[in-house]
Amino acid sequence: MISALAHHFRHIAISLFLLVALGACSNQQTAIEVDPVLPETELYKQAMDKLAADNFIAAIDDLETIEARYPFGRYSDQVQLEMIYAYYRSNQPLAAKEAAARFIRLNPDHEHVDYAYYLKGLTSFEENKGALDNYLTSDKAKKDPGAMRESFNDFNTLVQQFPQSQYAADAKARMVYLRNLLAEHEIHVANYYMSRSAWLAAANRAQYVLENYQLTPAVKPALEVLVVAYTELGLDDNANNAQRVLDENFAVAETPNKTPESAPESWFDKLTFGLFNDAGEQQAD
Repeated sequence: MISALAHHFRHIAISLFLLVALGACSNQQTAIEVDPVLPETELYKQAMDKLAADNFIAAIDDLETIEARYPFGRYSDQVQLEMIYAYYRSNQPLAAKEAAARFIRLNPDHEHVDYAYYLKGLTSFEENKGALDNYLTSDKAKKDPGAMRESFNDFNTLVQQFPQSQYAADAKARMVYLRNLLAEHEIHVANYYMSRSAWLAAANRAQYVLENYQLTPAVKPALEVLVVAYTELGLDDNANNAQRVLDENFAVAETPNKTPESAPESWFDKLTFGLFNDAGEQQAD
């Protein structure tokens, strides 16, 4: 009987020891996992140092911690802007655009909201480039134009609402590039319809270019599409009109001994006040 009781008490003692030991390990593990609560200023400086060192993932962790611990702190707005930049630089376009849209929605009158628009447009602009564009030749006009349009719209909002912004000049330059790509995309689609003998669809795409992208290199191929498409549709008058406009505005460039000064001003130059030629000279410079 005594032996049985001793065995029972020994079993209880072992169980209690195990419980105490497990509790100690659990407390130790908990103590290890708890981060020290740094002051807002120190945590912000730490995040900025990581951004300066291009350690964007670690910087994002710190910035998210600041936002969670100090949502109304002294660095609240700046943290949100830095997070947009960090997401952009760490190749997280969706997170960058969502963070920018959130900042714009919550701070429409902020003194640096133009920066949010710029980064949002820049993120979509870089999305369109593709991962191998720096190493391989790729025709970006053939890609889905969604990112191009989104980028163009963000840059356009920046230029329209904040014309004095330090980012406006770069946004304008990128808008010219994007506009040319969007116009060229329409030509690619028109040529696709042409290859399928879908003449009306091709003509509609070409007409869209003439109505919406007048100051782009895509105007000439758009007119050429119209000539072929209208001819195939039996719309001879329309085809002849398109050919006449094509000849009047683009034949001069193909005449070797004729200088631009000697060429008469075309309806296209009059319509655009000569901006098309000026843009070409600026790009050549």
